[in-house]
Amino acid sequence: MKKYIFICAACLTLFGFTAAKIQQDKLFEISKNLEIFIKVYKELNTNFADELDPGILMKTAIDAMLGSLDPYTNFVSESQVESYRINQDEKYQGVGARVGMIEGICTILEPYKGGAAMEAGIKAGDQILAIDGTSLSGKDFDEISAIMRGVPGTEVTITIKKPGKAPESVKLTRGEVNIPNVPYHGMVNDQIGYISLTTFTANASANIIKAYKELKEDHPDMKGIILDLRDNGGGLLHEAIQICNIFLPQGEVLVTTKGKIKDRDQSFKTTQNPVDLQIPLAILINKQSASASEIVSGVIQDMDRGLIIGQRSYGKGLVQNTKNVGYNSVLKLTTSKYYIPSGRCIQSVAYENGQPKDIPDSQRSKFKTKNGRLVLDGGGITPDVRLEPQSTGELTKVLLEKHVIFNFVTEYIKNTDSINSPVKYQFTDYPAFLTYVNASDFKFETETEKLLDQLQKSASKQSSFALDTEITQIKSKVIAEKKKFWDIYKNEITREIEREIVTRFYQQSGKIRYNLEKDAEVEEAVTLLNDINRYNSLLKK
Repeated sequence: MKKYIFICAACLTLFGFTAAKIQQDKLFEISKNLEIFIKVYKELNTNFADELDPGILMKTAIDAMLGSLDPYTNFVSESQVESYRINQDEKYQGVGARVGMIEGICTILEPYKGGAAMEAGIKAGDQILAIDGTSLSGKDFDEISAIMRGVPGTEVTITIKKPGKAPESVKLTRGEVNIPNVPYHGMVNDQIGYISLTTFTANASANIIKAYKELKEDHPDMKGIILDLRDNGGGLLHEAIQICNIFLPQGEVLVTTKGKIKDRDQSFKTTQNPVDLQIPLAILINKQSASASEIVSGVIQDMDRGLIIGQRSYGKGLVQNTKNVGYNSVLKLTTSKYYIPSGRCIQSVAYENGQPKDIPDSQRSKFKTKNGRLVLDGGGITPDVRLEPQSTGELTKVLLEKHVIFNFVTEYIKNTDSINSPVKYQFTDYPAFLTYVNASDFKFETETEKLLDQLQKSASKQSSFALDTEITQIKSKVIAEKKKFWDIYKNEITREIEREIVTRFYQQSGKIRYNLEKDAEVEEAVTLLNDINRYNSLLKK
């Protein structure tokens, strides 16, 4: 017995010595590399041929160091910290409108319902020329955003240019605008309900409960519910937990956070009585569903409480905290990762150009759901029913990116006061759109033309390749085919115009109702929820 105790004591001593040695070696490496860095920094500052700005040089070094980690660990310098704090502080708000730059001019993209801008009659497409007498000409988007934002209750005067009218000054009072996190809920048919959640802000779970109860009260025979988390970038963790709690029992551990410092690890579980443990549930996700959206969809999948439909999600399962690092600078760093009931982490393990990179399923670790179904980690949530994303044609993409459709709609509806309901409205004046495009300076170059240009440049550098004539002939054929795009993509372009017009008159709720009419992923969810045998079979091992 004494011999056994002696051996154990010796092993513990050896382990402690080894751990201490590893820690000592690590501290030496840190000290050594800091000394090297300081010497390099001093040498550059003293002997480099040109004058250097020490602040810029140091920020470049820090950004490069953090760039080797994940995209969410960032250094905020003294010159950036005020803008950073305003963006993080919910009490700082603006005039209740989303703005953007179109052809170098600050333009209202979407006024929010209940905001000062909408109440003053400002509409999407209106241009902002000046703020408090300061012209916005030549200013970039960040500068304009900083000028527009401010403490609620303060006044700001903006100079607005409406289509076909002279500029006018409008005085607005900044306020905290409540952008609905559940902009629409309704029935997609007699028995399947639908709820859209756009962000996990305060009261998101309460709003979903309210929407669900209204649907259930009006349709007692409702046999399934669709929760749409597509394009939802996340938000508050506690709202994600409470949303899961709507469909899961009280007392279930749903999320844990784990980091280097074990004492800071946390577990989060359901604390309320559920609303409905039985109703079949389908959750829609896509590549832009991130963070809290992935927690909800991942938890529901791990607990076999519902089925996930769409495309693999973004892959953000990190916890960030901010640390003051002196001289009014801030470090925002990842301190832990989120883990869901199966034990997997939703965080992507590979990045390319600052974005999560898809890795093959064969390289992802395997876990099991409550029923024993196989699920994977290391790159977001993989749907139970995978669907290809709805594609957009090459011409349509360019028309949207260059705001051609947006600008056309602004001009087209400038004298229109109202339209039919979102599901009944039809745009039938496609020739008017073509006339508008022809009168503008819109230019569209296909990917094929770009590749031919590259080939022509490459061939011209090599005298042995005389391809100019052949390439020119191919280009002529491509241009002739390109003219047909306006007919080929007519229905798709018309739908985008309709969507934009509906949004102008009915905001986000109208846009969602319009989209529901021809949504392949919603149709798949409805089909699945109507087929309870298939639904149950997919949830089994």
